[in-house]
Amino acid sequence: SLGRDLFTRVAVGGRVSIAIGVFGALIVAVVGCIYGGLAAYFGGAVDMLMMRIVDILSSVPNLLLVILLSVVLNSSSIGTLLFAMTVTSWCPVARIVRAQMLQISKSEYVMAARLMGVSPIKIVLRHFIPNTISIIIVNITFRIPGFIFNEAFLSYVGLGVAAPNTSWGALASAAQTNLLFYPYQMLFPALMIALTTLSFTLMGDGLRDALDPRLRR
Repeated sequence: SLGRDLFTRVAVGGRVSIAIGVFGALIVAVVGCIYGGLAAYFGGAVDMLMMRIVDILSSVPNLLLVILLSVVLNSSSIGTLLFAMTVTSWCPVARIVRAQMLQISKSEYVMAARLMGVSPIKIVLRHFIPNTISIIIVNITFRIPGFIFNEAFLSYVGLGVAAPNTSWGALASAAQTNLLFYPYQMLFPALMIALTTLSFTLMGDGLRDALDPRLRR
């Protein structure tokens, strides 16, 4: 309606959608790794308390919480959107990392580091995380499509990126009024969402097979 080029809009909107997906997955991975690593390191009552907090946060529907935070914060900036989408999304990562690190916590090099007085944060960063990095990388690639899709959904219903910025979800939302007359305006943003999520999913499958020799055929 404003004479803007759709190809350029789709290209620029892709930057926003992919950036939200990548940065959202990285934030979730960092918070989940540190939280799960500390829970596995301390164990006992501390581990139980930290995991009960994760259970409580996981019981809250993620998409409903994202919508609620977007409405309450009353902001359509990318930072606000990232905060709303990652506030509870790190819980599954924390569970996975904790389970892997519980196996590593009994290793001799971890026990030696404890006897030398190394701080828990350094043990987690130097020993726990490097030995679980393959699982973390695969988890990141699988979570990027979820963030891209959630951002597209929020932008489609008007709770995501707002003008003058744009994203694939915002382009699809703007195209719905002219869907019967100009269906291609809806086709290309939706096609890019589908192809991008499929690409990251296939990349995650490939990384999982490459980094885990037990899954090679």
